[in-house]
Amino acid sequence: MNLKRTAVAAAVLSAVVLSGCSSTGSEGGSAAASCAPAEGKVDLSFTSWIPGIEEVVDVWNKENPDIQVKVQTGPNGNSGTYQNFFNQLKAGNAPDLGQIEYDALPNFRVQNGLMDLGACDDVMAAKDDFVDWTWGQVSLGESDSVYAVPQDSGPMAMFYRADLFEQNGIAIPTTWAEYKEAAKKVRATGAYITNFSQGDINQFAGFVWQAGGSWFDNDGSDWTVDLTDPASKKVADYWQDLIDEDLVSTVPTWTTEWDNAYNSSAAWTWNSAVWGANSIASGAPDTAGKWAVAKAPQWEAGDSAAGNWGGSSTAVFTGSKHPYEASKFALWLNTSDEALTMVNTSANIYPATKEGLNLPVLKEGVDFYGGQPIYDVFAEASSEVSEDFAWGPTMTQTYNDVSDGFKAAVSGDGTLLDALTKGQSATIDALKAQSIPVKE
Repeated sequence: MNLKRTAVAAAVLSAVVLSGCSSTGSEGGSAAASCAPAEGKVDLSFTSWIPGIEEVVDVWNKENPDIQVKVQTGPNGNSGTYQNFFNQLKAGNAPDLGQIEYDALPNFRVQNGLMDLGACDDVMAAKDDFVDWTWGQVSLGESDSVYAVPQDSGPMAMFYRADLFEQNGIAIPTTWAEYKEAAKKVRATGAYITNFSQGDINQFAGFVWQAGGSWFDNDGSDWTVDLTDPASKKVADYWQDLIDEDLVSTVPTWTTEWDNAYNSSAAWTWNSAVWGANSIASGAPDTAGKWAVAKAPQWEAGDSAAGNWGGSSTAVFTGSKHPYEASKFALWLNTSDEALTMVNTSANIYPATKEGLNLPVLKEGVDFYGGQPIYDVFAEASSEVSEDFAWGPTMTQTYNDVSDGFKAAVSGDGTLLDALTKGQSATIDALKAQSIPVKE
């Protein structure tokens, strides 16, 4: 068992007790909920933001007349769905199941919003079916508990314009040092090697994850927040250097300006997660067939480490009267070849199961990427993501505070490291405000 994640789980539990809540099952919150099948037909409700999820649920409903699922779609978690979940939990009318990203699970756990599925034998038996680090994300390090079923993951690699690198005689960088040298050569052409995101702190966290860092830890009772650990400082200093030397652009991501930079060949690479394949294809249609994917640059030549950006789970909310049936649906949704193929086709959802990485649809060449079977690169990256990265219970607030600092830094007001330092202080204050024990 990973001791760091076990300690983090204990801290989450401690926070639940301190906030006046108790976990479903027994005093102190350690026991899993009962997981017995219901008698007769069961109707479940499920909220998700996956495009095309309705068609997947239709398949389940046709095959399982006694367990019918009604799906509701909405914006992604931090765009409103999470707040809706919290409001519904408070009002006692939350759906049976909901999509929750890994970095948000500790927050729901602290608020006593998740049902412990440890008593559901089928769920616990499926542990080895999932990529190891994803199970750690949903179990919070507890050996006999699990608070959601892993849905997908976001292993990171480097998307790059193969044609432009070849035409300009620039070698594909395999280390971050080589990446900076390539950035200088790309800049000499009038373009940028990439865009540094002011707002996607999740991406920056993925860089820290790859570098061996972790922003949260616990000794079994108190949280430690360290957004400026050696790995984070190394990553911050590296990107600050590229910004200072005008080697990367800093336009806001997910904007027309951002899309145009890639569509017009003004930006040549994007260090992103597997789901980024669709983002580039939709945002830069004029560049079809010119892209490729390579492993993420490493900090030291010969290393094999990958970060992760994103990934979700399917959780059963506290208050559901049918955890057995809900868990059966969650397992089918996230382990069956049929469901996994459908959500990959409709939304590029990348499986969290080991077998899912070998789906036929993921072995095919992708036309937009010059016929390269790009998912082979991400399958390798998935096996290189560390299990030791833990999230804290106030990640939305942490992201917002660090993002504010990053936006200031790219404008010349302070540095990325300053932003992390201020974000750490704000996070500690937020934990204290919720009576969550924290070390300073």
